[in-house]
Amino acid sequence: MSLPRQVKMSKTIAINRAPVLTLWAAVVAERMGYKWDEALSLGQCVAGKTAHSKAKTLGLRQDKPDAEKKPATRKPDELIELCGRQIAVIRTKNGLRALNCDKETDPAAVQRYLAKAFGEYLDEVTEAMRKLASKHKVDDLCQRAFGLYEKFRPVVDYGVKGWGQKGTLDIERITALE
Repeated sequence: MSLPRQVKMSKTIAINRAPVLTLWAAVVAERMGYKWDEALSLGQCVAGKTAHSKAKTLGLRQDKPDAEKKPATRKPDELIELCGRQIAVIRTKNGLRALNCDKETDPAAVQRYLAKAFGEYLDEVTEAMRKLASKHKVDDLCQRAFGLYEKFRPVVDYGVKGWGQKGTLDIERITALE
C-alpha cells in the first residue's frame, strides 16, 4: 500500500485589490530608498490615484468642472514617480509625506488599513513582496513595478461588476515571479 502523495497547497487570501496595490507600492518605494513611513504614505497615494482613474474609466466617477474645483492650498515640494503615478509630496519633520487632496497621508493610518485588510497575513505578504522587489535592480523595478503587480494582483470580475470585489491573492505566486 502506498502513501498518498503530498500536494503542496498554496497559501491564498481573499482580499480587495486596493490594499494589495498599497502594500506593493510601499514595498517598491522602500526598495527605492524611502523610509517605511514615507513608503506607506506614497503607497496609499498610488492606490488612491489608481482607483480614481479606474472609477473614471468605468464611468463610476467624473471629474468636477474646473470652475468647481478648489485650488490647491498646499504646494508640493516635489513629485515622485511610483508605479507609473506622479505623487505630490511635502517634506515634514517626520520625512516625506504624500499629499492627497491637500492633506498629508498619515502612515499610521495606512498601516492600520493594511493590518485590517491582510489580517494575520500582513507580515508574510510583505516579506513575499520584499523578496520579489529584491530580485530587481532599483531602476528596473521602477520601470516594471506596476506590470509585476498586474501579474499577482487578485483576479476580479471585469468592469463595474468587479469594482470593490474581493479576489484571491496567492502568496507563492508573488515570490515565484522574476
